[in-house]
Amino acid sequence: MYSSRSNNKGKHVQFTPKLNRLPSLFRLAAIASAVTAMALLATACSKKIEQTEDIRPVRAITVAEAGAKAVIELSGEVVPRYESRIGFRVGGKIIARKVEIGTTVKRGQVLMQLDPSDLQLSQAQAKAALAAADSNLSLAKAEFERYRELRAKNFVSQAVLDAKEAGYKSALASHEQAAAGLKVQSNQSSYASLVADADGVVTGLDAEVGQVVAGGAPVVRIARTGDTEVRVSIPEDQVEILRRSTDVKVHTWARPDVMIDGHVREISPVADPASRTFTAKIALPKAGNEVRLGMTAAVAFATAAPAGIRLPLTALYDSKDVTSVWVVENGVVRLLPVQVAGAVGNEIMIASGLTPGQSVVTAGVNLLREGQKVSLLGQEMTGMKQAAAQSKANTHAAQPADGVAK
Repeated sequence: MYSSRSNNKGKHVQFTPKLNRLPSLFRLAAIASAVTAMALLATACSKKIEQTEDIRPVRAITVAEAGAKAVIELSGEVVPRYESRIGFRVGGKIIARKVEIGTTVKRGQVLMQLDPSDLQLSQAQAKAALAAADSNLSLAKAEFERYRELRAKNFVSQAVLDAKEAGYKSALASHEQAAAGLKVQSNQSSYASLVADADGVVTGLDAEVGQVVAGGAPVVRIARTGDTEVRVSIPEDQVEILRRSTDVKVHTWARPDVMIDGHVREISPVADPASRTFTAKIALPKAGNEVRLGMTAAVAFATAAPAGIRLPLTALYDSKDVTSVWVVENGVVRLLPVQVAGAVGNEIMIASGLTPGQSVVTAGVNLLREGQKVSLLGQEMTGMKQAAAQSKANTHAAQPADGVAK
């Protein structure tokens, strides 16, 4: 345990070992042993991880031959076919307004009134002018009759008689002019009351009581309720297709269950400069009281379409400039090239490559690979329901009739 050696000066020096290092070595050995034991224990208790097969859920449809008609639906607004902006025929100050916006009016009903004072004065002036013309006519006629008798007795010359005849004719013309002026002024007085020219509903007011308006300025807007139609905007690539449509159905969003027959009455020849769409007006000759002005309506155009297989756009898969679809066969997908014929509404027409009865994936096409196993979401849900029903039936079969397990 003790050792000694001589130093360079020939003297012996005694050394004692450092016994305080031994506990540290023992601790390291103990830790290593514990780690090894834990590793062995973990290895012994671990189970083998099972390899699960990758089965991806997808949505699919069974393709079938499409019908001979395609339906294109557009939204629009119920508007009147005729809407008039009416105003007074004469100018003046409005002293009364008899209607409000939304008031239903009848033909001849008074809508507004002007101050009739000036018009009544003009009518009185015309009456006075007619009375003066009537007096002048009576005098001219009497003189003409008298001078004609004198000419018959050769008491006056023919020139004098011709002058009296001319005076009579002038007085007669003045009388007719005064009579026409009185009639005009009488009409002007009646124009102080603005009346509805047809049955309808008031859709707007452009003037109020106390306002001075000029003759012909529109003050009231009236929409005729007899004829209603739906105004829609048609994309420029579907104008000619919808122009040939003969089967048009309309329903309002308030009453989607009520279908109304309609027909295309007019399509604008010029596109809207902002939206680049063409305005079309759909007449509703059989519309009832459920269709009101300003309602939002949906117009369904049934157009002839080529028969064939139609798929949603999400079913197409483009790979190396080849358009294909994923076909499900015995739970495995297979990539099948197809030929696209064109678009019909929101669907794609398939010219060749598919046959009716095949199951085509419509969602998740970009996550599939050739030969991958898939499960259809609809069928999987049906299987779960059947398993739950079978489990419930087994539980009831195992339980006795009195509800007590034996």
